[in-house]
Amino acid sequence: MTKLTIKTETEENFFKRGRQLAKAADRGEQLQDARIVSFEDPADIIKLITVSRLALFRAIKEKPGSITQISERLHRDRSAVKRDIDELEQAGLVTIADKMLPGHGRMKEVRATASRFSLQAEVA
Repeated sequence: MTKLTIKTETEENFFKRGRQLAKAADRGEQLQDARIVSFEDPADIIKLITVSRLALFRAIKEKPGSITQISERLHRDRSAVKRDIDELEQAGLVTIADKMLPGHGRMKEVRATASRFSLQAEVA
């Protein structure tokens, strides 16, 4: 599964890393199966990774499912779970995909994009 890192970095470092990846791709090098979500301000990481969202990520990683199923497992309000999932999806920590159900319809299934992630923050 993809390695996921959530970290702080400057805009300059973000674009420098992008240029390095583009050059490696141009040379035909195989790129590492990794995803980096970066923020300039460590406070933004704290806003994203709250205690309830961390528990939600762990629950999704342990057993993917619909928003309703996950909210029932966590004994949380469905609309609150939906808002948290939307934030985690926007940051790239989870995905939501249509899943066909045998015999009847489909559901939106929430899955973690990585089995674990690392947090790195520098405070200047």
